[in-house]
Order: sequence, then structure tokens, then C-alpha cells
Amino acid sequence: MEFKKLSSPSLKELFIRELETMILSGKLSIGEKLPSERVLAESMQVSRAVVNAGISELARKGFLMIKPRIGTFVADYRREGTMDTLISIMNYNGGILRDAEIRSILELRIALDTLAVKLCIPKITHDEIDILKEYVNQIEQTDSPDEAAELSFCFQHELAVLSGNIIMPLIFTSFKVPIITLWKRFCRLYGLESLYENTAVLCNYIEKRDAEKAIKWLTSTINDTINGNRQIYY
Repeated sequence: MEFKKLSSPSLKELFIRELETMILSGKLSIGEKLPSERVLAESMQVSRAVVNAGISELARKGFLMIKPRIGTFVADYRREGTMDTLISIMNYNGGILRDAEIRSILELRIALDTLAVKLCIPKITHDEIDILKEYVNQIEQTDSPDEAAELSFCFQHELAVLSGNIIMPLIFTSFKVPIITLWKRFCRLYGLESLYENTAVLCNYIEKRDAEKAIKWLTSTINDTINGNRQIYY
């Protein structure tokens, strides 16, 4: 068996991680001005080159805003952020998502899944439906929550691919880790049968090419996990 080489984070990575944590935790508030690079370097005991490179990276990720000859400020990362910002948010606190973040992901899933169904149903082929049905069959047969969550994600991702929208599968993939984590939690709370039913009914409506019922079903099931009888956060 081959093992990967272990490497320690660089000072720049540690600097970025520390400031991200301070921003996401609220210790550094949006709009707050940072100390000068010299003061930051002295207080954190790193070189000014590390601070300068770290600030540039945090600005690129949407966490900081650099105003020449004025200073560096904490940016409103919800407005200025990028996909890298999202990844940092998801990794914050050891990857444990907060309730607001879980709700936001589920709400976004409604929008994306609805669009995927609308785009794919008019043109989906019998062979493509068989691919979706095979994922449903595998979910029914497994007794592993981890495997069921992975298969459920594969079903959603395949639906995004079949939509023909080239960006949508990339968005789904970027959310893979938190989505699978949420489905694992769903399985622990409500059982594998519930996850299977949600996916099987949706697949059935897609097979019948009934976009209206498919959208109504996926909207109701996801809303049920947000504020209904099968909530997955509290």
C-alpha cells in the first residue's frame, strides 16, 4: 500500500486560516479595518511577506477589501465572495455546517433540482432514464447510510448532467461533501427507506415525463427537511 507524504501547512496558509476563522466567527466584523501589515507581522510573528501574500489571497477569496493608501478592511464575503469563499465557509469549524448554512444549501437545491427537471424531461431518453433508475435500485438494495448518501448524490449529479446545462454539474460537485453529509444525517434520523422513497418517486415522475409532479414532489420533500416533519437541523 502506498501512503501519501505528509506536509505541514506553510506560514502563509496558517495566516490565511487564522484570519478566515476570525472573520467567520465574527471576531473581525464586516467593515472593520485591519492593522497595518507591519503590526500584523509583529503580533503574529511572521514576516511581512507572509502577511502581504496572505492578505492578497484573502482579498481574492472575497474576505478582505484592499483600498490603496487607505487600508485593508473585512469585506462582506456574502456579497463579494467566490466559490473559494464557499469552500472556506464549509471547512470552517472542522466542516460542521451551521443551521443557516444547511438551510441555504437545501434552498439552493430546490432551485437547481427544479431547473434540472425542467431542462431534462423534454429531451431525456429511455437509456438515460435507465441510468437514473439504476441509482434508485442501488439505493434500495444497500443497507449502508454512507453508500445510500453517495448514490443519492450520484442521482442528483446525473440529473444535472442530463439537464444539458454545462455549469450545473460543476455546482453540484462543489457541494458534494456537504450534500452527502446532509443525506447521511437524513438516513440516521429517518431511515434508508425514506431516502429511497424520495428518490424513487422523483425518478418515476421523470420516467413519466411529468415535470409538474416531479417539481412539486422534490420541492415538498426538500422543504420537509427544512421546516417540515423531516427536518435535518434544529
